[in-house]
Amino acid sequence: QVRLVESGGGLVQAGDSLRLSCVVSGRASTGYAMGWFRQSLGKEREFVAAVSRTRDDRYYKDSVKGRFTISRDDANNRVFLQMDRLKPEDTAVYYCAAADTYLSRALAGYDYWGQGTQITVSS
Repeated sequence: QVRLVESGGGLVQAGDSLRLSCVVSGRASTGYAMGWFRQSLGKEREFVAAVSRTRDDRYYKDSVKGRFTISRDDANNRVFLQMDRLKPEDTAVYYCAAADTYLSRALAGYDYWGQGTQITVSS
């Protein structure tokens, strides 16, 4: 079975950095477009970033452009989200997701999901 497992969350101060990691098992990560989503308390899950299977295309939520960077290391079946200059508004549970078809900004475009990791940013 395909599994995604996130790690790297925690409690940080505004302006700090974190690097999230997602490990893909069950098949090679080269078979998927990959995305990161987040969900804050009382809000719907929202798109954060995505990278295509070929690594030719990357999408970002407008509010994280210039601060967050998505990357993939298919040799080790991993996807990363580097988060710099974090803000309290970034506080959320972050989820890794994989798409059998192609990258998307929509939740419905993804077929597999990780369990989530909590990021809390204090002011």
